[in-house]
Amino acid sequence: MATEYEQGYGLGSGSRYAGGAGEGRHRLPAALRAPVEGRTWRELAYVLLSLPIGILLFVYAVTMVALGAGLLVTFLGVPVLAAALAGCRGAGAVERARARGLLGLEVGEPEPLRTQGRQGFTAWIGAVLKSGASWRSLLYAVLRLPWAVFSFPVVVTFWSVGWSLLTYPLWFWVFPLYGGQGGIQLYGDEQHQIYVDNPFEITVTALVGLLFTIATPWIVRALTTVDRVMVHGLLGPSRLATRVVELESDRGVVVDTAAADLRRIERDLHDGAQARLVALAMDLGLAKEKVKEDPRAAARMVDEAHGEVKTALQELRDLARGIHPAVLTDRGLDAALSAVASRCTVPVQVEVDLAERPAPAIEGIAYFSVSELLQNVSKHARATRAAVEVWRAGNRLMLQVVDDGVGGADGSRGSGLAGLAERLDAVDGVLVVDSPPGGPTRITAELPWRTARMP
Repeated sequence: MATEYEQGYGLGSGSRYAGGAGEGRHRLPAALRAPVEGRTWRELAYVLLSLPIGILLFVYAVTMVALGAGLLVTFLGVPVLAAALAGCRGAGAVERARARGLLGLEVGEPEPLRTQGRQGFTAWIGAVLKSGASWRSLLYAVLRLPWAVFSFPVVVTFWSVGWSLLTYPLWFWVFPLYGGQGGIQLYGDEQHQIYVDNPFEITVTALVGLLFTIATPWIVRALTTVDRVMVHGLLGPSRLATRVVELESDRGVVVDTAAADLRRIERDLHDGAQARLVALAMDLGLAKEKVKEDPRAAARMVDEAHGEVKTALQELRDLARGIHPAVLTDRGLDAALSAVASRCTVPVQVEVDLAERPAPAIEGIAYFSVSELLQNVSKHARATRAAVEVWRAGNRLMLQVVDDGVGGADGSRGSGLAGLAERLDAVDGVLVVDSPPGGPTRITAELPWRTARMP
């Protein structure tokens, strides 16, 4: 945990400095840079490729699904439908790669096929047909074409008009030299012809082209926003699957934390109270043997055993407090956190503003979170004072620990704050660390609010 407070000048601050320097190197505003930025050209390439890809996907999806539906009267219909869905899943992988390369969009893999432990072609067909990701990929293949048909001409029109008008002063000479007219014809009938051929009109035309050229990247960006939504929503993992993965990970964290707590309790009992009780039993056995031969020595041994009993009882009380303090059960967070604050090496102000008590599980997590944060203050912060605030905000229980120490705490390194963040995440909680070098350190934790049930 010491590194969390003392290594605040790591990659985080360095990367922020690099980003700021990069921004400072741009001498042109974003509107003028956009037409020549690499991002704009990549997004343009994405839109232009979407039309031919959309045609191929649409034709494949409609043809295969129609063929499979028509063959459902025979045994071939179901395998053909499964092949159609499998092909759409494969195309979805290509589209995710294209979005990653050209749009910079990172989309995770959808949930894998679940064959329920069975093997063989039939199990694979059933898994493909039951997979929601397969049908979302089919929907993407169908919707890709109409959106591409809309976005492709819009982008090509704006892009070609903008650049052609902007560069008109460079190529307008083509008209009088080879076309027999003064320039671009704006209007013409039997009596009148209007051409863009004088310096003023040429300048105005270039300015209009500049406006089109500046606006085009933002139009492309708006259109590709829809593409991002489609790729993320239809080709990525579903919310349910993502939530299942999160719950599986959280369950693993809870199991590991419970196992670590059990090992800690076993170690404390074995090395502490159990060892003392074993020594106490041996001392009392020796005292029993000496009662008749040397009463004074026996009395002295009993007195020493009495001291060992007091020490063992204190260790058992400390161990019980570490498992779940009685004051928390009896009197709630306010009294329990005040007791923790009294054992901190710096003065701690505790303020608990709760109209009712949360559920015991949430209350226990809040108590141990504040306890660990105050231990960090005692061991590593080099602070002169600290404060603990607990309050309710809607359906969240908020905890905040502030100290005036040296700062530099980093939840991404070490095992202390990182482990605490994992334990909070296991119950849909959040840990936010704000600890600039030099302090102060402000650590905020959010927990879901669950009202305690009446017995």
